[in-house]
Amino acid sequence: MTAEGLIYACSAIGAGAAMIAGIGPGIGVSYAVGSAVDACTRYPESSGDCLRTMFIGAAISESMGVFSLIVALLLMFANPFVDLL
Repeated sequence: MTAEGLIYACSAIGAGAAMIAGIGPGIGVSYAVGSAVDACTRYPESSGDCLRTMFIGAAISESMGVFSLIVALLLMFANPFVDLL
C-alpha cells in the first residue's frame, strides 16, 4: 500500500467517525423538544419562553452536526493531507 492510499483509507475512516458524531445532535434535539413539550403542558402560561429557549438550544445542538458534516466532506473531497506527500 502506498502512502497516498494509506492517507485516503485513514481519511475515509475519519470521515465515518465524524458522521457518527451526527447521532448526538439528533438525540439532543429530540430530548430538548420532548422537555419543551412537557414544560408547555405543565405550565401553558409560560409556553412562549419555553419554546424560545428550546429553539435556541436546538439550533446550538444542530450546529455540531453541521460541523461534523463539514469535517467529513473536507476529509473525503478536499483532503489537506495528500498535499503533504
